[in-house]
Amino acid sequence: MSDGGKSRSSSSFHFLAGLSSGVLSAVLLQPADLLKTRVQQSRSSTLLGTIRSIASGPNPIRQFWRGTLPSTLRTGCGSAIYFSSLNALRRRAALLAAGRADAAIVTGDHSSSLPKLSNTANLATGAAARTWAGFIMMPITVLKVRYESTLYAYTSMASATRDIYRTTGLKGFFAGFGATAVRDAPYAGLYVLFYEQSKRRLSALATKIESADPSASAKLSNSTSAGINFISGVAAAGLGTTITNPFDAIKTRIQLMPDTYTNLLQAGKKMLAEEGPRSLFDGLGIRIARKAVSSALAWTLYEELIRRAERGWQEVEGASSVKVESKV
Repeated sequence: MSDGGKSRSSSSFHFLAGLSSGVLSAVLLQPADLLKTRVQQSRSSTLLGTIRSIASGPNPIRQFWRGTLPSTLRTGCGSAIYFSSLNALRRRAALLAAGRADAAIVTGDHSSSLPKLSNTANLATGAAARTWAGFIMMPITVLKVRYESTLYAYTSMASATRDIYRTTGLKGFFAGFGATAVRDAPYAGLYVLFYEQSKRRLSALATKIESADPSASAKLSNSTSAGINFISGVAAAGLGTTITNPFDAIKTRIQLMPDTYTNLLQAGKKMLAEEGPRSLFDGLGIRIARKAVSSALAWTLYEELIRRAERGWQEVEGASSVKVESKV
């Protein structure tokens, strides 16, 4: 396979791998997303009270998964855009760093086959890719949040779309983007930074343990790599979520009540004045749990799919080389 063909195939596969991991995590974790939205919509809403209210109502299973379609579209397509954009940015950063000491290096004793970058490059590429994906998926995000809340009696995405356009126009589909960008850019940048640092340290530790066996290979096994990636994803999500939760709480208020909460600064001041600092951390526990599992699951699946794809491409290239040599 030529370099150009491989590059195009690689880019397409990063998109598909991101889509697959995003759809899976969105469907499995939709109840947690719904509960977070309802807890954040008002200080009078508590997690246990919300769970009891849904469980005692009609069709509780269906209600817990309310909003799955917009959530799947948002997370699935958003993950596809994010991972493919992140891959492109990281590959470019690796090429730019090729002549420096912090150049991208892929070693056998690491749990990932993705480019290894400096801390600054990890932070910048993660933030840029997430902001771009968030902007593109913003209309779906607004639909998802409103559909999950109890403040709107939408029966379908079509009715929600018509109502938002009728009441607020096109700008209504981008309500809360400022707060979303302020939340997502630092979160994604910190996530990639923490994630890569954790993988590096755990991979080094695992290599030392496995190298104690003379017959062990220098390359980490698939199960060890997957375990390292999952643990690193959980740790990175927990740290990033805690730091950025205030912007998530503000974003939810703006999207649900745009007439009351008009922008990032006004909403933040209003929440602090009327409800105190704790309002900025509403839903933190469930967001950490949801983000930790979602991010760890998405990144682990994504990296495993990429690992298997690259192994397949290498085998194809090896077979092609053998055929060429035999002909010569």
